[in-house]
Amino acid sequence: MLDGVSVALGISGSIAAVKVVELAHELRRQGAAVRGVMTESAQGIIHPWAVEFATENDVVTEITGRVEHVELCGRDGWADVLLLAPATANTVGKIAGAVDDTPVTTCATTALGADVPVVIAPAMHEPMYDHPGVIEALDRVESWGVTFADPRIEEGKAKIATEAAIVTETARATRAQSLAGHHVVVTAGATAEAIDPVRILTNRASGKTGRAVARACHVRGADVTLVHPGGDVHYADAVTAESAAEMHDAVLAHTDSDTDAVVSAAAISDYTVEAASEKLRSGEARTLELEPTPKLLDAVREGHPDLPIVGFKAETSGDDSAMIEAARAILDRVGLAFVVANDASVMGVDATRALFVESDDVIEFSGSKIELGARVAERLAAAVTE
Repeated sequence: MLDGVSVALGISGSIAAVKVVELAHELRRQGAAVRGVMTESAQGIIHPWAVEFATENDVVTEITGRVEHVELCGRDGWADVLLLAPATANTVGKIAGAVDDTPVTTCATTALGADVPVVIAPAMHEPMYDHPGVIEALDRVESWGVTFADPRIEEGKAKIATEAAIVTETARATRAQSLAGHHVVVTAGATAEAIDPVRILTNRASGKTGRAVARACHVRGADVTLVHPGGDVHYADAVTAESAAEMHDAVLAHTDSDTDAVVSAAAISDYTVEAASEKLRSGEARTLELEPTPKLLDAVREGHPDLPIVGFKAETSGDDSAMIEAARAILDRVGLAFVVANDASVMGVDATRALFVESDDVIEFSGSKIELGARVAERLAAAVTE
């Protein structure tokens, strides 16, 4: 997600600085090179040696005659992005007022003047986060184009965002915004059909691919609606849908004239049953009458004849020719932009192999589902501008 990106990591004196070692590791796991910059207060919470260990680079703890702020964040500097994590109320206020009395605030002033992207992950007590002056400072720097990884409001604190959220916003600040201004609806996960109040029919899909697609679309600037079985996410407006009918209705409700694309990555149940109102007793034979569910892609296409739609097709044959044939059948029937076909054996795991099937081409992909999500988003960006 951050391959080839150089991140200057500014650390100020919040107790959340204890999370910086793992954050630096995660940035590097996602492909970034990282160099640390610390305030004096931050050094009282975490030792610079720990940051040096995590980044494998020297740490800036003071501005010297080497003009480290320019070397890092100047117009021809090393950094592609300045990430302030954690950022205290004190640090944000100083940045808003162009006060340069720490290495971190001096790097921020330099980056903003040099048009280097800046990402801020605030961390402080909730009353501080709600202070009118802090709100004004946050609004002011946001008006300058600064990106925020918003804190989690828990236990009376504005806790630093998760590592995943910080990585996502850092990627968004550094990637070409090829989907900026576009609204994309993405489905993810397995749906479940109730048999009775405690039992369901479902499948083995984990939702990893669909969530990766939604995240990758957000990174490229899209406004994303994610329809999936449950849980808020930091990169999309999440809509909960458990059954095939709920997902069908939710997607149609959120796909309107302002929607630019739909990506149907969810493993939607092909069959449903009439649910019993009470728990079925065990120990006796049962016959379930399976009824086919409506096809979501057909319903979306009927309501939006010209909308770019991406489909996914899972097969169990293990044969590429059969996967391509099945993908082409749905591609032609619905008029899809392309279909991502794969073997069902990749359900639930992190690595995948897939075939991008278009009307006149087939492209093989192998890699992680995060990488697959990025590839889908890239191809989708081309489709919405064709």
